[in-house]
Amino acid sequence: MAQSKEVVAEPRLFACARVATAVLTHFLGIILTGFVAFLARPGTSWFSWHPFLMTLAFSFFMTEAILLFSPHGSPIKRFSHKVKGRVHWILQCACVTCATLGLVSIFYNKHLLGKSHFTSWHGVLGLITVCVAAVQSLSAVPLIYHSLAKGWSLAKLKRYHAASGLVTYLLGSVSLLLGLTSVWFTASVSEFTWYLAALCPTFSALIMMNQVTSAYVARKRFQS
Repeated sequence: MAQSKEVVAEPRLFACARVATAVLTHFLGIILTGFVAFLARPGTSWFSWHPFLMTLAFSFFMTEAILLFSPHGSPIKRFSHKVKGRVHWILQCACVTCATLGLVSIFYNKHLLGKSHFTSWHGVLGLITVCVAAVQSLSAVPLIYHSLAKGWSLAKLKRYHAASGLVTYLLGSVSLLLGLTSVWFTASVSEFTWYLAALCPTFSALIMMNQVTSAYVARKRFQS
């Protein structure tokens, strides 16, 4: 006989706080991307495309892709999981495209200036992050077209994808933080503004960690 599961209602204050933090995460991604675009003025040089495209990729597109599945802040909350999955994958592809173009722009800019490539932690981690994000997007194809996942458990694939996706997001967040320590950015902003900018990817990463871990903890409780 199936055991009945008691549903515990979340206190209204906690529910409101979760919605508020999800909405704030949306705004932080937009604000940081817009602020970096204002500073970099994309199109004025090859370098100008790098900070703009990388921030657009990891602060906006990837954040929005994960927030699609947020029970508290998804802009398409009422749509089916299948639709969310398709939109999620499109946003992830946009993220990888922007990140790749951002990588190409800084590579070509350094080539023109005769500088060495990938000599800093930011450069090395950025390259790793772009490669991991590309693999992550490709690995999601069987989750969209289930016929490609023959012999594999979709539940396990989703679990692995969520875990690796969180790791990818954290890599992107650290890459952004390292980018904020660059000579270009620190010379462009005040110390107070720098801390505000650094708060954006830090706060967003914490919210993403909470969203992914909470989703699977809740699923385990439901299945137990």
